[in-house]
Amino acid sequence: EVKLVESGGGLVQSGGSLTVTCEASGFSFNDAIVSWVRQAPGKEPEWVSTISPNGDATTYATSVKGRFTISRDNAKATLFLQMNGLTTDDTTRYICAKGMWPRVLQKENQGQGTQVTVSS
Repeated sequence: EVKLVESGGGLVQSGGSLTVTCEASGFSFNDAIVSWVRQAPGKEPEWVSTISPNGDATTYATSVKGRFTISRDNAKATLFLQMNGLTTDDTTRYICAKGMWPRVLQKENQGQGTQVTVSS
């Protein structure tokens, strides 16, 4: 069973930085493509970023490119998303997911998420 547990969310001022973390278990993390998506209540999920199994390839949504950095520690089965230059538009729940779009939309491939709130 895929288990993904996010942490590190919180309240940050506009322009600030925050790193969210995802601890993975229940599957071979070292061999898995993993992603971050974000979803606000009542809205469609938005893909944020994806990283290859060994971390040598990353992709980003246009809305976060240049501000966010995805990384992973395979020895600890942990995924990270470093977020800089945060704006109020980045306020939402950040969800760690196994796989890439659109597989990340399947609930069994997602964690519960961690809330990030950016104040103006």
